[in-house]
Amino acid sequence: MRTDTLLKVDSIQCQYGSQAVLDGVSFDVNDGDICCLLGPSGCGKTTALRAIAGFQPLTSGTITLGDQLLSNHSFQLEPEQRQIGMVFQDYALFPHLTVGDNIRFGIQKSPLLEQNEIVDSLLDLIQLESIAQRFPHELSGGQQQRVALARALAPNPRLLLLDEPFSNLDVDLRRHLNLEVRDILKEVGTSAILVTHDQEEAFAFGDRIGLLHNGRLQQWDTPFNLYHEPCNRFVANFIGQGGLLPGMSIDQHRIKTELGVMTGNRSYDWPANTPVDVLVRPDDIVLNPDNGISSTVVKKVFSGSATLYTLQLPTGSLVESLFPSHHDYSVGDTLNIQAEVEHLIAFLPDK
Repeated sequence: MRTDTLLKVDSIQCQYGSQAVLDGVSFDVNDGDICCLLGPSGCGKTTALRAIAGFQPLTSGTITLGDQLLSNHSFQLEPEQRQIGMVFQDYALFPHLTVGDNIRFGIQKSPLLEQNEIVDSLLDLIQLESIAQRFPHELSGGQQQRVALARALAPNPRLLLLDEPFSNLDVDLRRHLNLEVRDILKEVGTSAILVTHDQEEAFAFGDRIGLLHNGRLQQWDTPFNLYHEPCNRFVANFIGQGGLLPGMSIDQHRIKTELGVMTGNRSYDWPANTPVDVLVRPDDIVLNPDNGISSTVVKKVFSGSATLYTLQLPTGSLVESLFPSHHDYSVGDTLNIQAEVEHLIAFLPDK
């Protein structure tokens, strides 16, 4: 398995005036990996991207690309010397240049024959050979996005940064281009970091995702682990659907809840009878008409192939469950349910 580290972000801090925007953020990007920085507005994810690109100085910490120092508290390599490409939210295409010339812009110092080969290759890669002579205003949003990607790839950067490049597109086009851009990056073998506030977008795009909150990196992990193995309450609540259900520890592996005793392979060292909160995802809740716990449907959200139900337990606690849409229950219906939790995740209650 490849373990070569391309980018190393080590305990970086960034400030705007006296306000710390990033505080001790660390993560690695391996060669060929596609990663995401995810989080709510104001969490510091765009500042982290700007620091990597060379537009934001560091108060402390270091950023290195391979063996090359990019930034520390006293040094900042110029952006154009970093071998890093960037795709902006508004694409920033030059309106007076054709598609082909926009792609050519960053490689104009290369021999003309080499320029032509690179432009032709990238036009083929983004499947826009037939409109190479058009101008940006003649393109759709999706076409502009692909041209911006090709222009960023033309100088063969070691790392590509994408600052919410899909946010101006409609939902269906965003989903399509998200996967398309990922496929293009994998085909050319370029490592990338995407900044987004949309976790569905991050899950589809990233090999690894970093979740930021209040300038601190909460967890840097695979999409699977972020969902099933969140490291703290913020990650558990922010990622995916579901919620925290009150319980009481029995021993290291078992927790008693209103939905019965939940058992997992994770060990907790809390004393018996410690109050805890257990993470319950919609896929943890199943129907058990004969021996289940009674619950009442209080909300439903239909999404085509499945319906997300919010269910109220006898104590008033709420859980969510995702059932195939051909099971059509109404608000007010009573359902007998049980929990089948494969990943038992629990936290001490907030003080």
